Amino acid sequence: MTMNAVYNGSNLDSIVGEDPGIPFALLDEESKREIRRALLHAVCVPGYQVPFGSREMPVARGWGSGGLQITLAIVGKTDIVKVIDQGDDEGVNAVNLRRLVVTSTGIEESSEVVESTIIQSRHRIPEDEMINSHTLVLQVPVPEPLRGVERDMRELARMHAEADYSRMWVSLYEDKVRNGVITQTTGYPCLVNGRYVVATTPIPRWDIPRLHDSQFLTLFGAGREKRVYAIPPYTLVEPLTFEDVPFEVEQANGARCRLCSSSESFLVESPGTNGDAGTWTCSDTAWCRARRLK
Repeated sequence: MTMNAVYNGSNLDSIVGEDPGIPFALLDEESKREIRRALLHAVCVPGYQVPFGSREMPVARGWGSGGLQITLAIVGKTDIVKVIDQGDDEGVNAVNLRRLVVTSTGIEESSEVVESTIIQSRHRIPEDEMINSHTLVLQVPVPEPLRGVERDMRELARMHAEADYSRMWVSLYEDKVRNGVITQTTGYPCLVNGRYVVATTPIPRWDIPRLHDSQFLTLFGAGREKRVYAIPPYTLVEPLTFEDVPFEVEQANGARCRLCSSSESFLVESPGTNGDAGTWTCSDTAWCRARRLK
């Protein structure tokens, strides 16, 4: 049972472990209920940061404890989990988080999006199409999109309450004037449902259009900041930009993946050696592998 099932009002009994003395999915039931209540609040008010009682998790700080707590709170016995880091299923972060989820629940794991129901990620949205049976959980290091323009927590709360995002616009304008382009890449600010500006986490600008009017539910978790927020399916997501400065994703003109020859996916560059030019590969390793097997 994924968060989509909870969102649709399904019975939650099936996510309780067989032995009441051994919590299913590591967290005790009261903790999971508290996190689910915060998530339902976040789904009802898209983009709004909902505080929750973040727990200590058996992972290092900065390894995605917020996303991990969301996954453990919503996972059910029939779910299949996929965990990626920088688009790679075999990254150290991904392997250890996936192992923790699987060993504490006994559920299946997969590297294929089509087989998975919960996809937890830190830096990417998978290249494969995601539908309403998927729940995307994004790990968030800094959930506050206005942190770069204001530090006072009370002033930040006021700005969100009054939808006063003028200083964010000024910051983007200054970036454009100084550099000729808006240089902000990861965490690019977006207006959700015409109301709240959110930080889109470390995902690249390439992935932001995937959030707009998506079929899948996206949940954001910041463990250290003790905040969760959500973008429900079919929600308006607008990157902040100016009428005469259209939003653009990252471009690598003429570049192709050295493994699958794709020029239509998000590519990352490996630096060359001895003065040689670097090479490009797909960030999403599972998608790249599947493309080569076709």
